Amino acid sequence: MSRIVIISNRLPITIKKERNELIYYPSAGGLATGLNSLDSSLDKIWIGWPGQIEQEQEQRAVQNDLKKRGLVPVFLTTEDVELYYEGFSNKVIWPHFHYFTQYTTYRDDYWEAYQSVNRKFADVVIPQLQDDDIVWVHDYQLMLLPAMIRAAFPKISIGFFLHIPFPSYEIFRILPWREEILDGLLGADQIGFHTFNYMRHFLSAAYRISGYEHNFGKLKVGNRMVNVDVFPMGIDYEKYAHPQLDDSSMTEDVKYIEALAKDRRLIISIDRLDYTKGIPQRVKAFAQFVRNHPEYHRKVSLVMIVVPSRANVDQYKELKQEVDTLAGELNSTYGSFVWTPIKYFYRSLNFRELTTLYRLADVAMITPLRDGMNLVAKEYIASKEDNKKGVLILSEMAGASNELLEAILINPQDMNEIESALVQALEMPLDEQQERLEYMQEKLKKYNVRHWANTFMNEQRKLMESQSVTRTNILNEEEQTKLVKAYKTAKKRLVVLDYDGTLMNFDPDPQAVVPDEQLVKMLTSLQNDTQNSLVVSSGRDKATLQEWLGPIGMDFAAEHGVWMKRGGNWQKPPGLTAAWKPQIRSVLENLVERTPGSFIEEKQYSIAWHYRRIDKDLGEKRVREFRDVLRYLTANLDLQVLEGNKVVEIKNAGVNKGKAILNWLNDADYDFIIAIGDDHTDEDTFRAMPDKAYTIKVGLMKTDARFNLLSVEQVRDLLEKLVA
Repeated sequence: MSRIVIISNRLPITIKKERNELIYYPSAGGLATGLNSLDSSLDKIWIGWPGQIEQEQEQRAVQNDLKKRGLVPVFLTTEDVELYYEGFSNKVIWPHFHYFTQYTTYRDDYWEAYQSVNRKFADVVIPQLQDDDIVWVHDYQLMLLPAMIRAAFPKISIGFFLHIPFPSYEIFRILPWREEILDGLLGADQIGFHTFNYMRHFLSAAYRISGYEHNFGKLKVGNRMVNVDVFPMGIDYEKYAHPQLDDSSMTEDVKYIEALAKDRRLIISIDRLDYTKGIPQRVKAFAQFVRNHPEYHRKVSLVMIVVPSRANVDQYKELKQEVDTLAGELNSTYGSFVWTPIKYFYRSLNFRELTTLYRLADVAMITPLRDGMNLVAKEYIASKEDNKKGVLILSEMAGASNELLEAILINPQDMNEIESALVQALEMPLDEQQERLEYMQEKLKKYNVRHWANTFMNEQRKLMESQSVTRTNILNEEEQTKLVKAYKTAKKRLVVLDYDGTLMNFDPDPQAVVPDEQLVKMLTSLQNDTQNSLVVSSGRDKATLQEWLGPIGMDFAAEHGVWMKRGGNWQKPPGLTAAWKPQIRSVLENLVERTPGSFIEEKQYSIAWHYRRIDKDLGEKRVREFRDVLRYLTANLDLQVLEGNKVVEIKNAGVNKGKAILNWLNDADYDFIIAIGDDHTDEDTFRAMPDKAYTIKVGLMKTDARFNLLSVEQVRDLLEKLVA
C-alpha cells in the first residue's frame, strides 16, 4: 500500500517552551481531525513546523520524540517566521487572496524568505519520500513546494489543497510573483478548492498567465494531466452535535452563558480578529437594528467573541480599536444597568463554552467580507442537532454559503439587508427553523471532514492510476526504437499525418503556420521514398494545402475528408452540395459582428468560425449561444458540426477523415502503417486503422490511438528518425 505523506505549515502538535520545559499541545483546527480519519490501514507521516525551537539539542530531542508519532518537524528560525510566515504568507498572500489588496505588502525580502522556507520544507520532505507515496500539501504557506518535490520525484503523486479563497484573475495578476506561484502549484497532480468559483478563478489564471488551457478542469502540464476540482471541507459533525463533556469543564463562564440565555435571546458572533471577517460592519448593522427596533431592547443581546490574532500588527491594532469603539458607543448609548446590547469578549473560548454558546444561541451572525469556507457556521448548525432551534445568518462571501443554502444569506456590506435578516431570524417560526436546520444538518452529516479527506485522497488515487496508464501509452524510447525498426524493414508503408497541432504548432492566425524548411525537407524525404505512400489528412482547405505542400507531391485528404488528392488528381465523394452555406454563413456573420477578433473561414464544402484571437471564455460563451441554433439548422440540412481547437466547423454529414483514409488503406497490403493526429477529428482515422497500425495521438487526451506523444516537437523528432 502507498504511504500518505501530509505536509502543512504546522504539525497537528505545537511545542512551546515553558519554564525550560517543552510542552506539547494539540494544534487547533479541523485539519488534523480530517486527516487522522483517513483509512487507518494506511501508513501516514506528517511533516510541518512544530513551533519555535532553535537549540540544536532540543531539536534532536523533539525530532526523536515526534518520529514515534509519525511526525517529522521542519525547524524555522525566528527570522524565517517573521519574513516567511508573518511576512509573505500573512502580509502578501492572505490580504491579496481575500481581495484586500490595499493591505498587500510587496517586499522582495518577504518573497525571498517564502522561497527559502519552501525550499527548507522540500529539503526535509524529499529524503522522506518513496516513489509510490501519495503526497498531500496544504495551504497558502507552501504553494511553491509541489514543484520542488516534482523536480526530485517526477513520477510521484502530489496533491495540493488551498484552504483560503483563490482570487479572480484580475486580482491575482497584480502579484509580481504570479507566474512562480502558478508554476509551484502546477507541480501537483491534483489541486483542490472549497468552491467552484475558486477553482474557476485558478483555471482562468493558469490560462491567461501561463497559457495552460483546461478541458473539464484538467490541464496538460508537460507529460502530466493536472486535475483541478472542488472539495468543500466539512467538520467533525458528531463532535459538535453530541459533545463529550465532563464535570471538570463546567466553568463559571458556562454557567453565565446558560443564565444569560434564560434571561434574553442571544445572537452570537464568533471570529478571529481579522479584517476579512467584517466585524465592524456587523457591529454597525446590529447598532442600526437596535436603533430602529426598540421593541427588542432588553430582549436581545449580541454575544461577540473576538479571538486575539496578530495583536502586534498595526492593521490589527487599528481594527481592534475600531471594534472596541463601535461596541462601546452602542453600549453607552442604549445600555442600562439591566441590559447591555453587546456582550463583547476579546478572548478565545474553551470547547464547552463554545458549544454551550452554539447550543443556546437563537441566531448566529456569521458575516465575513471574504472567507475560504468558515467552519464556525457549520459548527453552529451541528450544535443544533438536538433542539432544532436556531437561525444562521451567513455572508454570501463565505465558501460555506455554497452548501448552507437554507441559511439567511446576506451581502456583508449591506447594513439594511443584515438588519432585515436579524428581524427575519428573530421572528422566524419554530417549524421553519427546524426545517431549515434539518436540511443543513443532513448535508453536514454526510459531507463531514472525513468525507472531505477521503474524497480528496480517493480522487488522487484514481488520478495516480490513470497517470500510470497514460505513461504506459507514451511512445517512449523503447517503443520508438521498435517503431523505427519496423519502418526500416517494411517494404510497403502508409504514412498519414495531420497538419495543425501535429506537424506545426497552432497560431492565432491560421495562415501564419506555413511549413518551415525543416518540415518541407522531412516531408520531401518521406515522399521520395518509393516504398512510402504519404498522406497529409487535414481540416485545411485544398487550396492552402496545395499551395504549401503541393510541390512535394504527396497525397491529401483535405477539409476533413471532403476532398482527396490521389495520384495528382483532386476528387470528392458524390452527392456533396454547398447550397446550405448561405444560411449558415448568415448565422456566423452575426457572430463575427458581435465578437471582434473572430473570423469566418470558408471552404468549398464547409465553413468555419475561428476564435483563436479572442478571449477563450468569450469564445466558448458564443459557442454555447449558437450551438443549439446550429444543431437545429444542421439536422434539417444533413450537416455535421465539428468543435475543434478554438474553431467550430460545419460540413456535410457522413464525411470524415476516417472514411477518406479508407481509400488509401484499400489500395495496397501495407506491412507498416502509421497515423498521427492531435484532435478529435483524427479519432475517425485511428478507428479506421487496422490493429497492427501505429496510431499516435499528440497530447494526453483520451484517445483510440495506441500511443501518445506530447508535442509537435516530439512528432518531428520521431519523423526525423524515420528519414535518417
